[in-house]
Amino acid sequence: MKRYKLVGLACVASLLITTSCSDDFVNTQPLNELSENAVWSDAPLAEAFVTEIYAGFQMGGFEEQMLASLTDEALFTHPGRGITTVTEGRTNPADIGWISGTRTWQQMYLRIRAANLALQKLENAQFPNTGGIVDRLKGEAKFLRAYYYHQLARNYGGIPLIDRPFELGEEDYMTPRGTWEQTVNFVVKDLDEAAALLDGRSMAAGRATKTAALALKSRMLTYAASDLYDNPTAKAKSSVIASYTKPELVGYLSGNRTERWQKARDASKAVLDMASGNLMNLTEPVSAQQGTTNYMNNSLSRNGGQNELILARYFINLKQENGGRQGLYNGPNGYNNWAGNTPVQLLVDDYEMMDGTKFSWSNPAQAQAPYENRDPRFYASIMYDGTQWKPRSSANAPRDPLGQIQTGRYEVGSASGTKTTHFGLDTRSSPIEDWNGSYTGYYVRKFIDPNPAIVDQNTWQEVPWPMIRYTEIVFNYIEASIELGQDAEARAWLNKIRFRAGMPAITESGAALKERFRQEKRIEMAFEEQRYYDVRRWMIAPTTLNRKANGINIVGTLKPGASVSVYRYDKNSYNYSYTVFEIDPGKENRAWADKVYFMPIHRDEMNRNKNLVQNPGY
Repeated sequence: MKRYKLVGLACVASLLITTSCSDDFVNTQPLNELSENAVWSDAPLAEAFVTEIYAGFQMGGFEEQMLASLTDEALFTHPGRGITTVTEGRTNPADIGWISGTRTWQQMYLRIRAANLALQKLENAQFPNTGGIVDRLKGEAKFLRAYYYHQLARNYGGIPLIDRPFELGEEDYMTPRGTWEQTVNFVVKDLDEAAALLDGRSMAAGRATKTAALALKSRMLTYAASDLYDNPTAKAKSSVIASYTKPELVGYLSGNRTERWQKARDASKAVLDMASGNLMNLTEPVSAQQGTTNYMNNSLSRNGGQNELILARYFINLKQENGGRQGLYNGPNGYNNWAGNTPVQLLVDDYEMMDGTKFSWSNPAQAQAPYENRDPRFYASIMYDGTQWKPRSSANAPRDPLGQIQTGRYEVGSASGTKTTHFGLDTRSSPIEDWNGSYTGYYVRKFIDPNPAIVDQNTWQEVPWPMIRYTEIVFNYIEASIELGQDAEARAWLNKIRFRAGMPAITESGAALKERFRQEKRIEMAFEEQRYYDVRRWMIAPTTLNRKANGINIVGTLKPGASVSVYRYDKNSYNYSYTVFEIDPGKENRAWADKVYFMPIHRDEMNRNKNLVQNPGY
């Protein structure tokens, strides 16, 4: 698969530097810089400039801090990163808390300016449109501008819409925010034009395509039709939004929501008709084992799972980027990993039983064996106590010859009655590392390469981040179909997703179907940055993100007569007990505040532009 190496920003910026002087000697061209005219007179150089605009993708969602830890999916282990500023509702214009580099105001506008510059220069490109290269580069630049504007829009609402590169010496640089409606229309227009320009183009992996443009349009229109962006609905659900004096910046003041949902449905269906995803044509559930395998293939983009990717951020070992270090960032401390983003019990409890019923701690059989007979996606997503994982390092293999996750406290001893306590190798009392351990008792498995050779901080993996995947668009189509009262169509597509995972069909209609859809998306798209935006646009954050993060305490007690000298997970030798607990408020004390539906515009940006209006609640 052909992949493009992104050119450094400083390098590409240098392409636009020119010098002039009457002295021929002084006017000698530097060997490490190219003039602006040279860039836009040469197709490969122009392509290099557009390629660099993709650098705004950064690591995708594979940063050390993941957006999942700002939701009811995960808890971030390490202190002092600005996570709790958001999860405790304390974000403000002076301290916005942690924000991914792929969402920051400054970074997004930096890339938008580059896209605007490319579009301006490509209008009068000084090289031939051989093979349609000029049109292709324009299509990519339009897509990228739309992508970065959509990132700003779903975090801030309406934003300043700038469609040209500002020049030095202009009278005014202070562009006011566009309305929410203007912002959506701007993004959709760019995507429609990008799709037309990219139609029929064969693109390298990781670059924009017609399908990617239409898929992003599906996402933008699905968001636009949601509760948060319909001002009458949002006002009824939030007093903070109801009291906002510039509501047009954060939602539609008028218009027909049915028409908006119809546009979202049509946009999603256009993508479904163009692509096929992976194993989305099943008519009955696969086996549980195959369901786990299918889900792992999709998250690792292997064995057909690569067909899920409409747009992705790829990584190669030769470059050794941080996006290839998910095993290090999120893996267990007993493997000398950092345990950064750890699943919370709230998510674990939401995985259904294999028969499609809800898991319940009130069910004695389920409470005694909480990790048995669960949705097959659970086993591909979560490392729990007893999970079979990779071999330990040679130094630690004697402590765990089987390579099993140990997140509990267990008795070890002889049949004569001599017993000592063994703290699990993957706990915060681990004899291997007693610091980088999970507070919740779980670790992320999804997106981590199971290859035993990729195990510690000295190894990288090549799992791509799914910027947009086919199943997201299926969910967009299902959601719009439900909102339009087309329950049978919604159920049919929802069951395609479930059958692939080995889960039985759902049969609900109406409000119950909507709840099953939301539950299904939570599980299928876990750790993919969907949850953060979904709970906001559905306006269910007060009931989902207002819950305290929690975890599991596990104790293994030797059965009478059992003898274990080196601990292993063994139900024949141990009785296990499981107790759910809330995370200590000193570590994180989650609380929802309605102002966090939108991010605050940082005070530095407000000071730079007197025409900006702050978001509600700040």
